[in-house]
Amino acid sequence: ILVKVGDQGQLPVLIIRRKNGATPSPALVILHSSYSCKDSIRNVVEYFAFHGFTAITIDNRYHGERASSSYQNAMISAWKTGREMPFIFDTVWDVTKLMDYLIQRKDIDSTRIGMTGISLGGMITLYSMAADARIASAVPMIGVQNFSWAVKNNKWQARVGSIPHAFEVAAGDLGKACCDSETVAAVWQRIAPGLMHEFDVHHILKAVFPRPLLILNGKNDPRCPVEGLESCIRETSKIYKAAGHPEKFQFVAEENVGHEITESMMEAAMRWFRNYLCISKL
Repeated sequence: ILVKVGDQGQLPVLIIRRKNGATPSPALVILHSSYSCKDSIRNVVEYFAFHGFTAITIDNRYHGERASSSYQNAMISAWKTGREMPFIFDTVWDVTKLMDYLIQRKDIDSTRIGMTGISLGGMITLYSMAADARIASAVPMIGVQNFSWAVKNNKWQARVGSIPHAFEVAAGDLGKACCDSETVAAVWQRIAPGLMHEFDVHHILKAVFPRPLLILNGKNDPRCPVEGLESCIRETSKIYKAAGHPEKFQFVAEENVGHEITESMMEAAMRWFRNYLCISKL
């Protein structure tokens, strides 16, 4: 299926559901990681579809069928021109257009649409939920981090190392011998304006409230340092508790796990969506 997303062209969408599944059914949008594509996570999509969800996945910008330019080159172009935001924000826009399409489908219950994603997909999941109230519940996996904390505390290297080329070019443009914290802050501001300020994680978590949110990270993940999340997790937990629903916000940092998805994470996500999207266990 191709969904129109305005001037950004068309969005390739893969939808899988049980042949004799309930109609309308709860839906789940599932997003892939960097340098991957929708087809590479088909097994994950099928896993959720088997358990009764209408499972949907897309190609993020500059991935899969949308790779008119490489993801790394898109980042460099964004740094040079400031005309696009290939890191997180542009795909969040695509998700809102996807939501416009999904709520019109008669086989989907528009009040029960959830979202999950891996790494880059986890980042996009959190920001999409903040941007679009039609996402009823979400489970971002190994993607939630505090960008400003990482820069201030010199803990940005692993994240930058996953998408290095734009930062290398930026360092040269700024007259630096190598990338440093100032370079990282400049790149974030250029390719994802506000990422370290009004759109950093503590603000985004408040925008998600009061919808159910489960964050799954690895405790040893250098790309998403747990230390940078501690204060905003405490503050967000207080907000949900004050509203009388502490159970609707959960943060789990799995012991001895780095930047990887585990079987227990998938099981936790399934339990969460069964509960908050009201689906019976098969």
